[in-house]
Amino acid sequence: MAQRYGGKYSPDGKSEPQDAGPQPSFRNAQMDPVGMRANLMFLPPAILTLLSLNDGAAGLALGLIGATLWTGGALLLREGLKAEAAYAVRKVARKPALPRKILAALLVGGGAALAAWKAEPGILIATIYGAATAGLHLTAFGIDPLRDKGTEGVDQFQQSRVARAVDEAEQNLSAMKDAALRARDRGVDARVEQFQSVARELFRTVEEDPRDLTAARKYLTVYLQGARDATVKFADIYARSQDAQARADYLALLDDLEQNFAARTRKLLVEDRTDLIVEIDVLRERLQREGVQLDRN
Repeated sequence: MAQRYGGKYSPDGKSEPQDAGPQPSFRNAQMDPVGMRANLMFLPPAILTLLSLNDGAAGLALGLIGATLWTGGALLLREGLKAEAAYAVRKVARKPALPRKILAALLVGGGAALAAWKAEPGILIATIYGAATAGLHLTAFGIDPLRDKGTEGVDQFQQSRVARAVDEAEQNLSAMKDAALRARDRGVDARVEQFQSVARELFRTVEEDPRDLTAARKYLTVYLQGARDATVKFADIYARSQDAQARADYLALLDDLEQNFAARTRKLLVEDRTDLIVEIDVLRERLQREGVQLDRN
């Protein structure tokens, strides 16, 4: 008896289930804040340098100084965008010590003023072009955060300690990601990004309550440094030999680390909630002793 063919590639066929691999979590994932607009800021100084080559000694000097100022502004802009992105993702953060984006606008404006002076000498013209360029820069990229966020009632010394610890931990995560890229395995890259998201959950928890730093310090330092070193060694081995066992061992290590970081985060949250309940109960007792009747319904 004839049977209708049905298979993986038939019109109504069903493909066999495949192992999709780890599904990365994008919670707390960080994108590169430096976009195309910021990268294009390096183009004008390059053009200015080329146009100044045949303008004599004075014109070349003005052009090179203007290009240098503009390039410095573009570099400061990149750092300012990174600092602003780090400020935005944190619930508790200090304002950047150096207003990089504002300084970048001033440097770019100075470079534009010198370029205008080179083309048509005159203080008024140079000032107009410089001010207009700086204003457009601020309009396009904005200014730096100018106030602290979420630091009300937080001990500044403790908050500074947490900030330093989190910055060091972020450096270790970045080194892990850079090392994992050398392995040229998309599954490993996705797995490292998933671990980074879980680790940043712990960072945010510690930032919200600096008292948790003591309990989480070894996770932010020792464990992450070990994870970084293991990632570097794995990437070196896997890039040369494509050793499947080394890959499996490394992924198992990430599984263990992720579970430990997640467990520590949950424990800190439970402890914080317990502390809150104790403080509420103490406050209620004080109010009742003073004759204040509380309605708990």
